[in-house]
Amino acid sequence: MSVFLGFNAGGTKTDCSLIDSAGHLLAESAGGPANPLRIGFAKACAALGDSARHALTEAHKDAGDVRAVCAGIAGAGRPRVARRIAAYLTRAFPQSVIRVTTDIEIALEAAIGQGQGIVVVAGTGSAVCGRNSAGKMARAGGWGPWIGDEGSAYEIGRQAVEASLRARDCLGPATLLDEKILLATEVRDWEDLIERVAKRPDNVFPKLFPVVLEAAEAGDSVAREILASARKALAEMAKSVVDVLGLTGQSFTLAKSGGMFGRSVQFDSDLDQVLAAAAPGARIAPLQIPPARAAAELARKSVGTAAAHGA
Repeated sequence: MSVFLGFNAGGTKTDCSLIDSAGHLLAESAGGPANPLRIGFAKACAALGDSARHALTEAHKDAGDVRAVCAGIAGAGRPRVARRIAAYLTRAFPQSVIRVTTDIEIALEAAIGQGQGIVVVAGTGSAVCGRNSAGKMARAGGWGPWIGDEGSAYEIGRQAVEASLRARDCLGPATLLDEKILLATEVRDWEDLIERVAKRPDNVFPKLFPVVLEAAEAGDSVAREILASARKALAEMAKSVVDVLGLTGQSFTLAKSGGMFGRSVQFDSDLDQVLAAAAPGARIAPLQIPPARAAAELARKSVGTAAAHGA
C-alpha cells in the first residue's frame, strides 16, 4: 500500500504525518528543529530523516512504500534552500514525488484548504500569509531573526533579555523578568546566559516566551509592554496582507498557527482583538487540521497532479 509523508518543520521542532491512499492517518511523529538557515542543512535533514523513520516504523512501513512527500520547511522560500532539501528527500525517498514549500504555506493550507483566507504564524519566527478568491497569494514577515520576525517568540525573548539588562544597568524600569529569566534558563548568572546567547540564540530566546507570559500575568509592566508590541506587529502584518489581497470589508477566515498560541488565554484573547481591528471582516478560527497533516494531504494530491502532467 502506498503511503504519503507530510512535514511541518520550523525553528523549534519538526512534525511528521503519514497517511494512506485513502487519507487515513497511519502515524505521527515529532523531531528536532529543521530550519536550515538557523541550524545548517545537515542537522535539518537529520531532523526530517529521524521524524520520518519514527512515523514509518510506527506504521510498519519503509521508505520504499512512500509514494509522495510534501515538506513545509521554514526558510524554504529561498530557492537555494528548497533545492537542497528537495535533493535530500529525493535521495531518502527515490520512488517518491517530492514537493518542498514553506511552513507558512503549509499553515495556510491547514487553515483554509483551497479557499480564501489568511493565517498568522507565530512560533520561533513569525509571518502572515493569505490568498484571495482569485488565487492571488500575499505574505508579510518571515525574514528571520536577523532583520525581522517581529511578534515572534524569538523576538519576545530577545526583548525580555534586553529589558532585564537595561534594568540592571539602571537604564530602564525594574522588571520581574530579571530573576525569572535566570531561574527559567537555569544559569549561574547573566554572564553565563550571554555566553549561551552568543553560541545559540535559538536555544535561549524562543524558550523565554512562557517566562514573559508569566511575568505579564503577575502584573509586570515591562512584560506586558513586550507582549503588546508583539501583538501589534502581528496585527500590522495581517493588515498588510489584507490590503494587498483586497480583502478589506470581505468575509474570510483568519487562523492562527504556531507554538505561541494556546499557552495563554489572555494573550490569545488580546491578540484576537487587535487582529479583528486589523481585519474587520475576518472570522477568527483555529486550523482545520494540523499543518503536518495538511502537508501529507498535499503529498497525496501531488501524485494525481504528477500523473495528469505525465510525470
